[in-house]
Amino acid sequence: MHTIKIRFGEDPGRLESDLRKVVDEMFNLVNPRYNACHRIWRPQMDVYESPGEIMLLAEIAGAKREDLHVEIGRKTVKISGRRRIRPLSENARYRLVEIPYGYFERSIVLPVPIDTESVDATYTDGLLQIRMAKLPLDKTRKIPVQNG
Repeated sequence: MHTIKIRFGEDPGRLESDLRKVVDEMFNLVNPRYNACHRIWRPQMDVYESPGEIMLLAEIAGAKREDLHVEIGRKTVKISGRRRIRPLSENARYRLVEIPYGYFERSIVLPVPIDTESVDATYTDGLLQIRMAKLPLDKTRKIPVQNG
């Protein structure tokens, strides 16, 4: 009888990542363009926090500004869009495809609530920067108690 050992280490998400990598490499051997256009990819991000704001920087080189979509909630940010495949020159074919193309999406939960009315997004040199003002946490409001 054959057994399969499954080991869950400190990072259970790694198993899914490793499995996805094996499947993608298998399809990439058959068709190098598979990875480039047939799966949703996730842009790399940096998130910075200062006393008054949260700053998010997403690497989306090669996408057009009009193909980018940003949705902001009080504690969430969702970035989505499309990086279009560049046409090959005549008589050319792919040998290696590492740059993901097609639809991308990335959502993150912010560490503190933000003011959704005070958000600024810019796209320069392939980097999407989103600046979001924090909502003050120590702001209190007194409510008068009325007779019932």
